[in-house]
Order: sequence, then C-alpha cells, then structure tokens
Amino acid sequence: MKPRTIIGIIFIVASLLKLATIWDFIHWSWFEQVTEQPWTTYFCIFVVLYVGVNLIIDSYRRDPDQWLQRPLPIGEDGKRICCSVHYGGDEYVYRGETFHGARLDAFCGGIRMDLREAVITEDEEIDIHTFCGGIELFVPPHVNVVIKSRSFIGGVGNCATHTADPKAPTIHIVASNFLGGVDIKN
Repeated sequence: MKPRTIIGIIFIVASLLKLATIWDFIHWSWFEQVTEQPWTTYFCIFVVLYVGVNLIIDSYRRDPDQWLQRPLPIGEDGKRICCSVHYGGDEYVYRGETFHGARLDAFCGGIRMDLREAVITEDEEIDIHTFCGGIELFVPPHVNVVIKSRSFIGGVGNCATHTADPKAPTIHIVASNFLGGVDIKN
C-alpha cells in the first residue's frame, strides 16, 4: 500500500470514530475532549473525511501501474486498430509504428492512447464512443486536430497545440460521449 493510501485510511477511520463518539456508539473519554459547537465539529469531521477519501483516490489515480499496457489491436482491415474497454483501464503506446486510424470504445473505464511517436503521414480518423468512461489521447505536435462531438453530460477537451502548416496531416476525431469525456493533449 502506498503512504497516501494509508494516511487516507487513517483520516477516514479517525473521522468515523469521532462520529461514533458524538452519536454515543462508543465512549472514549480522550476522544470526546475535543468538543466545540456541533456545526464546527461536523464540519471538521466532513473535511477530514473528504481529505482522506481524496488521498486514497489520488494515490490510485497517479499510479502509472493502473493502466494495463496492451499491444496494438489491429482491426479487420489490417490497419485500423479497435480498442474496447469495460470496467478498467488500458494503455496503447505507439513506438514508431504507422498510425492508420482507430475506433475507441470505453464503457465504465478508460483508454489512454499515446500517438506522440507514431508515424502519421496522411489524414486519419479516430472514432470514439464513451459511456461513463473517458479517453486520454496524446497526439504529436506536428499534426492538426479536428473534432466533431456529440455529448450528453460529457465533452471533449482539446489542449493540443495547432500547427501553422496547412499541409500537415490532420487527425479527425468523431466523439460520442454519454456521461464520459475525451481529453486531447500533446
């Protein structure tokens, strides 16, 4: 277990113990000494509980091992890749391979695709569908990105830099999001 996870668990247990002493489920005199106004006590308990939960979530969110690194799944046409994730996280990294488009489906999970080292010589399309999930897409700085999105309680964030070269290849992203989103970065 990571230190952040352990600290988060300690915060959660401490706040739940304080709630138990306030509601007379347990009687620890040393834990009852810190009593102030009821609203400040509950507010402090809520803050400690919130910090504990955030520490636990953050320790797993920043963990590089949470993503299962997978080989590139080539589709039926021999070029375009097809990635589908259900209840988990997969990472696909191009290391000098030629990119010929992709279809990415995330259902209650996430996909991270790194195209920064991919060979992109012509316009390509990435078809994205998310439901309660997300996709993180890293594109090389020498390509343009064009987005068409249909989203319901979700969206597409494009933080990728735009190239000034009109002859640069373009990645066309067609995204359909339902309670999910896509994040595009360099």
